[in-house]
Amino acid sequence: MSKPVKADPAMFAPCPQPVSSEKTPEESAALAEGLHKTDNPAEWAFVRLSRLIKEFESRLDPDDEVGVRGVGMPGDGVLMIHDLGFWGPDLLMFFGRDPDGQPVTLLQHVSRLNVVLSAKPKPEPQKPARRIGFRLDEMVREKEG
Repeated sequence: MSKPVKADPAMFAPCPQPVSSEKTPEESAALAEGLHKTDNPAEWAFVRLSRLIKEFESRLDPDDEVGVRGVGMPGDGVLMIHDLGFWGPDLLMFFGRDPDGQPVTLLQHVSRLNVVLSAKPKPEPQKPARRIGFRLDEMVREKEG
C-alpha cells in the first residue's frame, strides 16, 4: 500500500496576489499581505473572502452594511451578512438576515462559490452599521498565530 501524498506547505506560501485592473499592484499586495495558502479549500476560500469583505466594507458609507446576493436564493436573493464560517474541506457558510429580518444561512460549496458583495442600507438607522470584515480578519490572524 502506498502512502498518501501530502503537498509541501512551502508551495502554499506566500499567498498569490489578486489580479485586477481596478487595483494597483500595491493594493493587490496589501490584500494578500500576511496570508498563507492552506491546503483546505474551504478554509482558503474563507480566508480570502474575509479579506475581500473587510476591503469592501472600508469603502462603504457609514449608513450601509455589506450584503451578499447568492445565486438561486429566494426573492431578491439578498442576505445581510452577520457572520461567515467554513466547514472543511469544502463548505462555506454565510449567516445573516433576509430583507424581512428573518434568519438565513446560505451553505455554499467552494466549487460553486458565486456571490456578489453589495452595499445595503443598515436595517436599524439609529444603530451603527455592522462591520464583520475586521472580526473575520482577526479570526484568520489568530488561527495563523
